This record gives sequence, C-alpha cells and structure tokens, in this order.
Amino acid sequence: MKHVSFLAIPQGLASSITIPLEMMYAADVIKRLRTPRAPARALQIISHDGQPLTMTGGIHIQPGASLAQISQTDLIFVPALWGNPNSVVKRHPDITAWLKTCYDAGATVCSIGTGSYFLAEAGILNGRSATTHWYYFDDFQRRYPQVKLQRKRFITHADRLYCTGSVNAVRDLTLHLVERFFTAELADEVAHHFTHELKRSYESLLLASEEKNTHHDELIIKIQEWLQKNFQQNISLQALAQRFELSVRSFNRRFRIAVDKTPLQYLQEVRLEQAKALLKHSNLTVAEIAYAVGYQDSGHFASLFKRMNAVTPNEYRHLVRTKLFNVEMDSGESPAGVS
Repeated sequence: MKHVSFLAIPQGLASSITIPLEMMYAADVIKRLRTPRAPARALQIISHDGQPLTMTGGIHIQPGASLAQISQTDLIFVPALWGNPNSVVKRHPDITAWLKTCYDAGATVCSIGTGSYFLAEAGILNGRSATTHWYYFDDFQRRYPQVKLQRKRFITHADRLYCTGSVNAVRDLTLHLVERFFTAELADEVAHHFTHELKRSYESLLLASEEKNTHHDELIIKIQEWLQKNFQQNISLQALAQRFELSVRSFNRRFRIAVDKTPLQYLQEVRLEQAKALLKHSNLTVAEIAYAVGYQDSGHFASLFKRMNAVTPNEYRHLVRTKLFNVEMDSGESPAGVS
C-alpha cells in the first residue's frame, strides 16, 4: 500500500474520514520510526474538485487533490452521509465513476454508513454482501436489489470492498486494515493508542462470516463494549444490569436474543481471548495471565480454558509459538508488512 485516499464530500461526516486518517497516520509514523528506510505512505484527503469544502457540522476541509489528479490509489475511505444519501449521490456522478475506475484498477474501497450508496450506485456491490446505516436498510434494498444487504452485520467484506453500518465501526475496520497492510504487531500498538481494550475484537465480533454474530441492539452493544474494557474486574452481572438500568431478567433475555449466548458466556469468551493473546505474545505465567484477565483462581481458569479450547493454557502456548516459529523458518524471515 502506497497511497490512501480519504474522500471529502459535502454532507459527509468528517469523523468518518478523520478517524481512519489519524489511525493510518499513526501506523505509518510508528512503522517509519522503527524502520527508518521504510517508504512513507501518502495519506491524502481528496474532493471532487480539490477546492475547500464544509462537511457536516461546519467542519472546514482543505483537500490535497481533486479526483482528476488521483489516477492511482490503493485504499479509499468513503464517508458516511448526513441526511438523505440519494440526493448526494445523484449530485456527484463523477465520484461514482471515479470509485468504479479505481476499484477496477485494484483499489480497496471502504464505505462508512450510507457511503455505501456510492459503491452501490457504481455497480461494484452487485452480487456482493454489503451493509449501510440501519435507518436506510429498506431504501437501500429497494434501490439496489442486486446487492446482498446484510442487516445484522456491522462490517461486511467482499472482494476488496468493505462496508460499515456506522461511524463507530470504522475504528475496528481501520485496525483490520492496518494489520492487513502493515503487521499484526503494529495494529496492536495502534489499538493501544486509540482504544482501551487489551486486544482488538474486530475479527471475532465484527468481521465474523455469519450474521448471527452481530446485531443492532444499541444498549447491548454498549454493555459488550463495557465488558471488553473492564473484563479484568470482579464483575457482578446483577450490578452490571443495574448499571445499565435493566432488571436482571430483562438483561439476560435481551443479551441472549442479541448475542445468542448468556452474559456470563460472553464475558468468559472475552477473557479467554485476552488470555490467548497473552499466552501467544507474553512470557507471563499461567497464574499471572489468569489474574490479568479477571480470574483469581488459576486452577478454575485453566479448567475453563481447556473446556473452551480443548487444550490447557500451556499446551496452547506451545502450539501457537511452534506455529509462529515454523512460519518464520519456512519463509526465511519474520513476517513483514507491505511496504
């Protein structure tokens, strides 16, 4: 990846391009600090004519180039649109044509929220899975029947095309792209700068291949986010229900409907995923890892880990580290990012 385009459009939400821009910038800076000879990525805000414009909320943007000046780009972010997306798309056929040209030339295209209307209008989503902002599901499906609309997905991915259902999901998508275009280790570091979680959750929770793994119950999403940030605490599910102003019965019922598992099962999965990351990347003992992810009893942790993963924590550590070693030996060098 050498060039990333962040498309600025009137009525676009500036945050939907500034968030990925800042995260990509951080990844590039960290990469070059550690590898002085690594070439810099060109991160550029562009607009249809290259002239200054005002995005939603009165945020003034000074683009670095026009569509006509960008003949080759590797990655494009299309912003979410405020209000009716159809009128915006109809006013900018040049953007639609440019996106199709870039995609056909090999670019990866990421739309945020209703930015997916531009991709659908260009025809590049035909026959492929996509999502958009929930408020426009019916309209989107009616206008673009050839697109496989995924109503229960926050993020979809098909043939270099990514769509997110909201601005909130762009952070997770960007971390996925940082890992893809740089390295997993660099994505972890960017995540530490921009999030509170010990480990990113986008692959298991947002890029899942089955619809049942995601949902649109916003309160339960907030509870999931809270659990991901506070999993290491001694958590009382009754107190958690009260924290979000739910009865225990309603909390359990809504959580099971949305996530297809109980709150306790979900918390256990979050903790064990963190434990797996620590087993893979740290030299902490099993007892230290158990404590770090919220278990006071290392024996209970080890028993639960084996029940969920079919191997003990030490066996898992041996397996993943052997695999990493074999990959490095087979390739002749440590895995490296795309430069």
